[in-house]
Amino acid sequence: MKTPTLPMLEFILKSYHHFNAAALRNALLDYHRHIQNGGKMYWAVAGAMSTARLGIYLEPAIRKGLIHGMSVTGANLEESLLRLVAHSHYQNVPDYRYLSKADDARLLNHGLSRVTDTLIPEEEAFGKIKAMMLPRWKKAHDAGQRAFWHEYFYDLITDPELKAHYNGKPEECWLLAAAEMKLPLIAGGHADSSFGNILAGQCYAGKLSPSIVKSDIEYMVDFYDVYHDQLSTGAGVGFFQIGGGIAGDFPICVVPSLKQDLHKEAKPWAYFCQISDSTTSYGSYSGATPNEKITWDKLTKDTPMHVIESDATIVAPMMIQALLEAMEYPEEAERLMQQTF
Repeated sequence: MKTPTLPMLEFILKSYHHFNAAALRNALLDYHRHIQNGGKMYWAVAGAMSTARLGIYLEPAIRKGLIHGMSVTGANLEESLLRLVAHSHYQNVPDYRYLSKADDARLLNHGLSRVTDTLIPEEEAFGKIKAMMLPRWKKAHDAGQRAFWHEYFYDLITDPELKAHYNGKPEECWLLAAAEMKLPLIAGGHADSSFGNILAGQCYAGKLSPSIVKSDIEYMVDFYDVYHDQLSTGAGVGFFQIGGGIAGDFPICVVPSLKQDLHKEAKPWAYFCQISDSTTSYGSYSGATPNEKITWDKLTKDTPMHVIESDATIVAPMMIQALLEAMEYPEEAERLMQQTF
């Protein structure tokens, strides 16, 4: 039988030894060991990762058991769905650094919203999903029903009728994988998103009520049990964070809140890694070192801690690919990890 090859894992082990490269390597090894020991991993995804098409790697990572829960911004949540229905209408602008204000004004007039080098088509993306989401909100409003923000997106993306509108690859849509796997998910601060604005407009016009969406407080109330009874059982759950802000700050607080506010036993997070290019300065939470989190009772002095100061659009796909290889061929992965490169 042919010896399995693990090209990304071998590349990282062979090439990455110092500075940020070593941080990636060590974070990868601890992640793999945690999963091999029966642990789980919770991902917090900020930034514009769905726009950057991280779903190419998040989708298989979710389905194959590398990710067991997520906290995402409202923008990342909706953008995964938008890519699925409007992918071919997106445009790239490689020379975005040289655009003038007049250039960006022209893009606006053409119904294109820019995220760095990517142009999101207003009508094909937002318009199409809005037409499918509004009836769901209206149905909830008329029936006096309430749901978490992500549940409306889970309901829409798993609707068989949506398949007729696929324009991207479903195997690259992390939201579809999360919905089908019934992944625990938090979308804190969802009002700060395009569809949050759309709902706000409908509420202002008197067509809908804000009460159809459960609040962030209710997200945390629900997360107490999800963390205590589901995620942290057994070998515990690690915390893998991309960027900063509410996507990471919100769920990581569940441990001190369980202990200090509810006076309940709570396992600490079993692993921590953050990928961020934010400089640690002036109280920047995104750039805070993990040690600071010890003082807030979120991590302990024994928690494996890693900070990779780099671009997550480069680092995260490499880590996921190497982890998927190691998961598929654990014996070969262990052999490689024992080598001295």
